[in-house]
Amino acid sequence: QVQLVESGGGLVQAGGSLRLSCAASGRTSSSYGMGWFRQAPGKEREFVAYINWSGGSTTYTDSVKGRFTISRDNAKNTVYLQMNSLKPEDTAVYYCAARPGLRINRAYDYEYWGQGTQVTVSS
Repeated sequence: QVQLVESGGGLVQAGGSLRLSCAASGRTSSSYGMGWFRQAPGKEREFVAYINWSGGSTTYTDSVKGRFTISRDNAKNTVYLQMNSLKPEDTAVYYCAARPGLRINRAYDYEYWGQGTQVTVSS
């Protein structure tokens, strides 16, 4: 079993930055690939970024490339999402997820989820 707890969300002006953290607990959490997803009101949960267990491979959705960076510190069992140049359309609840199957950009393929953290970007 893996427990995930997100933090770092908040209200920021457009162009600003936030860093989200996802603290994982569980015996083998550092061996899992991890993803960040987001869900805006009235919309489906969408993929944002993925990082493999070692941190050596990352994937991003096109809309955040060049602005967001996913990273992990396995010694701290924590995954981060650095978000720069934020836009109002980035407003959503952000979730971290662990242990995907083959489809790293599909929410249904992840086994564990956090409770989410709200990010609001004002224009």
